Amino acid sequence: MWRGDCNGLDIVVNYLTVAELDQIEAVQRSVMDALTEGSQYQSLTTEEFMKLLSDRTLIGAYHEGTLIAFRALLIPPLDAEHLGYDIGYPLETIDRVLYQEVTNVHPDYRGYGLQQHLGKLLMKELEQDSRFDLVCATVAPFNIPSLKDKFALGLRIGALKPKYGGKLRYIFMKELHSDWKPAGEATWLNMGETEQQVALLKTGWFGTTMTRDGERWLVKYER
Repeated sequence: MWRGDCNGLDIVVNYLTVAELDQIEAVQRSVMDALTEGSQYQSLTTEEFMKLLSDRTLIGAYHEGTLIAFRALLIPPLDAEHLGYDIGYPLETIDRVLYQEVTNVHPDYRGYGLQQHLGKLLMKELEQDSRFDLVCATVAPFNIPSLKDKFALGLRIGALKPKYGGKLRYIFMKELHSDWKPAGEATWLNMGETEQQVALLKTGWFGTTMTRDGERWLVKYER
C-alpha cells in the first residue's frame, strides 16, 4: 500500500489481516499500559477487531518487520445512534457513511506523526472507494489532540450534541468525492460555549478549525 519515510522513520503500511491479530492486540496493550490517569481511551475487543479486519478497514505501519501503529475505519450499524442522523444526512443514502475509528501508536514510536500520516493514507484510499460518500467521527470538546487530528484531515464539525449515554461530542464530517466551500461568513466561539455553538450548527454553520487564545480554545465557524 505505501512504503517510505515518515518524519525520519522508515515504515511500510499495509491493510492488516486476521494473521496480524496478535500483533494488533499487543500494540493496543502497550498503549493501555502507558496511559496516564484520566486518559480518554476506549479499547477494542477481539470481536471488534475481527469486524474491522473482515471489512478490510484496518491499516498498520511496520518498522523493521514489527507492527508499531494502526488506524481503522468502521462500517457502522444502521441503528438509532448513527452519526448520519445527527448531521441531517439523507436517509436513503445513510449506508454510504463511514466512521473514523481507533488509532493506536506504540509508545516507543510517538513523535513521528504516525497517527496523522495513517489518517491521510486512509482518506486518500477512501477517495478512490465508490462504496462511501461521507466519513464521520466523534470527538469530545477539549480533547485537543483528537480535535487537531480531525481538522488536519479536512473534517469539519457538523453537530454538537450528547452521544453514548449523554456525553457531549462534536460530530465531524467530510465529503469524500466533493469539496465543501463556505460562502464567506465566519465567526469564532469559545469551545466551552455549548449553546452558542449548537445554535450556529443548527442554522447551517460548520466548525472548520481551532486556535488557542491564552487559556481559551476558540473554534472558527463558517458558512
